[in-house]
Amino acid sequence: MAEPLPARGKTIPDRAARDRYPVHEEEPGAVADLRRTGINPNFWYPVAVSGSVRKSKTFAAAFAGERIVLYRGESGAVHALEDRCAHRQVPLSMGVVEGDTLRCCYHAWAYRGNGRISQIPYLPKDADRPPRGVRAYPVREAYGLVFVFPGDPEKATTARLPELPEFDSARHRTMTFSRTVRCHYSFMHENLLDMNHQFLHRGILGRIQPKLLGYESGPQSVEARYLFTPAGGKKDRGAGLLAAEGIGGGKSSDVVTIRTEYPYQTLHLVPEKSERPAFSLWAAYVPEDAEQRTNHAYGLLMIEKPPIPGALHLAWPFIRRFTERVFAQDRMAVEAEQRAWDEQGEDRNHEVFPLILDVRDVLRTNGVPLRPESALCGAAAFCDNSPQAGATSHIKPTQSAAQAEPPSA
Repeated sequence: MAEPLPARGKTIPDRAARDRYPVHEEEPGAVADLRRTGINPNFWYPVAVSGSVRKSKTFAAAFAGERIVLYRGESGAVHALEDRCAHRQVPLSMGVVEGDTLRCCYHAWAYRGNGRISQIPYLPKDADRPPRGVRAYPVREAYGLVFVFPGDPEKATTARLPELPEFDSARHRTMTFSRTVRCHYSFMHENLLDMNHQFLHRGILGRIQPKLLGYESGPQSVEARYLFTPAGGKKDRGAGLLAAEGIGGGKSSDVVTIRTEYPYQTLHLVPEKSERPAFSLWAAYVPEDAEQRTNHAYGLLMIEKPPIPGALHLAWPFIRRFTERVFAQDRMAVEAEQRAWDEQGEDRNHEVFPLILDVRDVLRTNGVPLRPESALCGAAAFCDNSPQAGATSHIKPTQSAAQAEPPSA
């Protein structure tokens, strides 16, 4: 029996029996299939890059099968409404923004930012009372992204956005990513946490020897630390520039710390003989469809500026090319995992890495069951508790669009 992997502040449980004899969902005592677990909607999720939501324009977004329309009114504030007119269910994203209201393109019903109907142009005075409107979502802008709160709106005021001090730091510049990936969001967490897959990137990073230094787990988080040691091979120039090795590159080791803090994920790379990260990554994987087999990955790569003025600006195209190549390979792998799940109809993975077993537990226990009717009523498992239309939902933005970096994807 192999020795347990080193852990920091944690005794790794013996999971060998579960690995050798995986159980199916229908068996008594079976562990639920993570790929059938929905993401918990009671968190702030990015659904658009701020620069994509232009003034007096609509933007069609989605969360777990529920279509959402974003629009930026004359005041500059972004509003988020259910993307359907209460009249004939035509998408409001096809409509027209007038001041701070949104008018349906079909019969010109107008909606305020709180989802209430403000006007039905042809409604006679003696007509029956019209519907109140559509669902409005709490919405905030921060870090160059538009966040919505798709769960219980009463929890939105106490739920906190992620804290990213590097984003506003003058010492850093941020690269924004926004990509659709055709897989369950859990595959994304596993991919980044399990750095033993560096063989996949051998043509970009050269040969890397990852060593797990330790990890710790909690009810809502898993954090792992690796030592990355170069072992030869050709490395993409952008990789060295991102890791603060300069134009000449280098052969030093790096300490990489990855953390899943439900539902977000972060990565920090600290070069050898350095006290600060050369870069930090924050990522969120937002399900788009009701079955949650497709997610939209949003990433903020915050890179520390080198002492030489303008050096990062010159390195930017090389770093962008490198990160896009790495992401393309990771996307290829996780989408292949999803295809295998679709073909087999269940999770047949034989996982041997205790770290990944732990993050699966975190994602499973903090998630929510997917309901068959979610495709009809939207937003995963919260149909019973959908708030009534017209509830006040706009929360003052933490950052204006003018401050946000335009999308660089």
